[in-house]
Amino acid sequence: MRKQGWHRRPCWALIPRNSRPGQAPKVSPTVTIITDPLFYLLAVPAVIGLGLSKGGFAGVGQMATPMLALVMPPLEAAAILLPIMIVQDATSMWVYRKDWNGRILAIIIPGAIAGIGAAWLLAAYISDAAVRVIIGVTTIAFVLYVWIGPKQIAKEVPSASIPAGVFWGILSGFTSTISQAGGPPYQMYVLSQKLEKMTFVGTTAIFFGTLNLLKVIPYFALGQFSTSGLGTSLVLLPLAVATNLLGFWVVRVTPQELFYRITYIFMFLISFELLRSGVTEIWHG
Repeated sequence: MRKQGWHRRPCWALIPRNSRPGQAPKVSPTVTIITDPLFYLLAVPAVIGLGLSKGGFAGVGQMATPMLALVMPPLEAAAILLPIMIVQDATSMWVYRKDWNGRILAIIIPGAIAGIGAAWLLAAYISDAAVRVIIGVTTIAFVLYVWIGPKQIAKEVPSASIPAGVFWGILSGFTSTISQAGGPPYQMYVLSQKLEKMTFVGTTAIFFGTLNLLKVIPYFALGQFSTSGLGTSLVLLPLAVATNLLGFWVVRVTPQELFYRITYIFMFLISFELLRSGVTEIWHG
């Protein structure tokens, strides 16, 4: 697990080691892939979770990067998943193109852009563990309030607050870039609006589709893409698309009240795991 933040790869690190001064570097004619069976044992359920999440069950896919981080650095895992998520996002945005809330997106996306920029600048100085702890604590507090708070379901839902939306957008963009944990901050803001189920799903699809496209810039600048990682993404892509389509069907047949109940449960479980992994990493230093 990464403890001291990301490390930029210098440009000369991209030159093959088998090249000599005055001699053209040897270039492999094929794209390589990861062959470790343990990686795929974790990658398959991770990609299935991503597919269901992009299909509409927001939150299920949050476990994808933590699962792969068991066998590789978290940012490398995130870089492998990012191309897969972009393809899934494109599919989801097309399916839900008529179901979205423009006001919420106009408020939260600028904040998310600022959060991505902040993560790019501060990546080398912050650990995954600290981000996991912060997100875990705040999201668990939110879900517990929804479950046992004095006003579990507001009779009148207030309009989307601009300051709150910008704040949660910044946090979502930042944590999504650092550790692919942008879902809970986004959900803490949008779920409070009590949107109709399909509007919530469509708004989520457009938000994260935009977010993931923008993340390509800092990931590329930090040197996290590799031929092996991209080749592995390509291998996992058919499974990702298939489970994405399954997610579309599951969301449409699930009653709205049950849909939100399941979403809150996933938020709690995911946030508890983020908190546990963060505290454990900090404790073992």
